[in-house]
Amino acid sequence: MNPDLAIIEPQKGKRDPELPLSAVLIFTPQDLGFAISLLREQVAGLMKIYLTEVHAGTSGDVRLVVAGPMLGAPQAVLVLEKLIALGVRRVVALGWCGSLQPHVRIGDVVVPQGALSEEGTSVHYPIMVERPGPTLDLARHLERALVAKGVDVHEGLVWSTDAPYRETVGKVQEYQRQGILAVDMEVSALFTLAHFRGIGLAAVLAVSDELHDLAWRHGFREPRFKQNREILCRVVLETFHQMASRH
Repeated sequence: MNPDLAIIEPQKGKRDPELPLSAVLIFTPQDLGFAISLLREQVAGLMKIYLTEVHAGTSGDVRLVVAGPMLGAPQAVLVLEKLIALGVRRVVALGWCGSLQPHVRIGDVVVPQGALSEEGTSVHYPIMVERPGPTLDLARHLERALVAKGVDVHEGLVWSTDAPYRETVGKVQEYQRQGILAVDMEVSALFTLAHFRGIGLAAVLAVSDELHDLAWRHGFREPRFKQNREILCRVVLETFHQMASRH
């Protein structure tokens, strides 16, 4: 028997619904509520995956699900594994991040092109790629759509960690030197899982706080942060409809 064979595999239960191909993972309850309000033909509380709510609806004429909230790589991967088992094949993950670079400001958006993993989930998914990234057509579409809305967008690497209270001076300085743009908790694991399962995935992160000067400054109440998060939710939901129309 293959020693790498998983004993428990994600699967569709008898009472589980068949889900549409497209899904949005939303990490924060604030953005989840706003995104759900934008859905047409909404089915609220379609199901629950562990602690995460799954809602269904349409964007344009495309059926999709919106799942959230979730915190950290283990929960995000558990939820996405189940969504994949129920039929999801194309995903955008939407969250917040902390800036490591002076030019990446609160209210800007980061579209990760890869991630340095300091979370504990990715190592359990053996893949042949050292640093997996997003599905490029999906990431590029999101970047273009956000720029067209006047949002300041940055593309590059992020650092994913399980320990926000251990974002130390030494680590921030080293990752600044490496050109890493921001820190989050989920992206590296989601990129790894998407590569392992062979699905399409991109991520977009609103910059909620700054650590680049080695002091923490948050912008949770700043109007620009709130405004651009709403733009971000609209763009993400519109993306699936626009890409379906293009193809």
